[in-house]
Amino acid sequence: MTDSDFLKPGSLPFCAGCGHHLVARNTARALARLSLDPLDVVLVTDIGCHGIVDRFFLTHTVHGLHGRAAALGAGIAAGLGRGKVIVFMGDGGASIGIQHLVECASRNFPLSVVVHNNMLYGMTGGQPSAMTPCGFRTAVMPGGKVEPGYDLCRIIHAAGAENVRRISGAGDFSEELAEAFAVPGFSLVEVVESCPSYGIRHNPGRKPADIARDAGLEFGVWQNPGRPVARLSPRADCQSLLELERLTVNWSSPLRGRFSVLVAGSAGGRVQQAAEALARAAVSTGLNASKKGAYPVTVGTGYSAAELILSSEPILHTGVVQPDAAVVVSADGLNYAGKVVQRMAAGQLVIDDGLELPPTGARVWRRPFQKLAGVKDAALLALLFLLRCNPVIPTAALLAAAKSGRGTDLFALLERLDEVRDSAIS
Repeated sequence: MTDSDFLKPGSLPFCAGCGHHLVARNTARALARLSLDPLDVVLVTDIGCHGIVDRFFLTHTVHGLHGRAAALGAGIAAGLGRGKVIVFMGDGGASIGIQHLVECASRNFPLSVVVHNNMLYGMTGGQPSAMTPCGFRTAVMPGGKVEPGYDLCRIIHAAGAENVRRISGAGDFSEELAEAFAVPGFSLVEVVESCPSYGIRHNPGRKPADIARDAGLEFGVWQNPGRPVARLSPRADCQSLLELERLTVNWSSPLRGRFSVLVAGSAGGRVQQAAEALARAAVSTGLNASKKGAYPVTVGTGYSAAELILSSEPILHTGVVQPDAAVVVSADGLNYAGKVVQRMAAGQLVIDDGLELPPTGARVWRRPFQKLAGVKDAALLALLFLLRCNPVIPTAALLAAAKSGRGTDLFALLERLDEVRDSAIS
């Protein structure tokens, strides 16, 4: 095995001089040293600059929520029973999720956490984290942080971790990573590194390792005696996802081939629920269906979108390059889907009439979805209207799958839509 078996060759998506480059490459070298099969490795990443490396690793990857990557990794490791689980976190994510790290160490989950400690929140502008050392200057603390940061290694060692170490993120440190990865129980490696965008700028001439030492942080290895690792016993009363009861087929579909839909709206607009209802409705007609959601890391604000494929044939890839239909119900959704809509040379665009119409080759249907159904039901109403225009499945199937019960009579709203004179625009 070589590092190219674990990490795609070529440049990585980090700023020039960022310490994350070396962590990713040394992780790949460490896995090669251990002769692990890439498909026996699960990499769980946290929110942060380090997390955008997911698509470059040739292992299994899972992208978690901020501070929760260790909890995700613990669940995977406890249930997997084999292979190696590695968690990438920044010092910001470790600060947010420190309770998860303490529990992982205390219960001895079989995973390794690599903390990219550049002493600040790099993705959001260089704010200090709980691990930022005293005196370290940041964008919001130009005079330097006045209180000491957490000594994460001491905390995690005291919680019972089998192996904890703090190392400098310079040169080849793959051997030290490999030693940590080989620990049967919980291990944590804190890699002290630099952020060229915010750390170096506000602390010129200071090396990260020297900053850590000046703050009283020691470099070294701390160990606890080995003990049984935390595992989940299989539950006989729990049904496997592979054995779940199939959705019953109650309707039929005239679709032969494939029909893809892009749905775009705003967070809080139940876009994901509406899209999932369409997918379930398609399955209830005997079709295959896939749904892939998309939304920013802010989760509660901004756009919310979903790509759906309905097909009479098996779906081997869930990506949608050019949809057969686009449904856009908010300005956030239009900002997200605008370029896709402009590239459409055919197909259908169903769009709220309160939005500016982008140039497109699709046939356009404009209706007052938000005005009639409100923010929370606009996406579902727009999908129902799409099925009126293109009846690949019955609208009754979508209404049944939506299980509305929201105090909104969507079928009556459909009838009102028919009364609106704004007809199709070729």
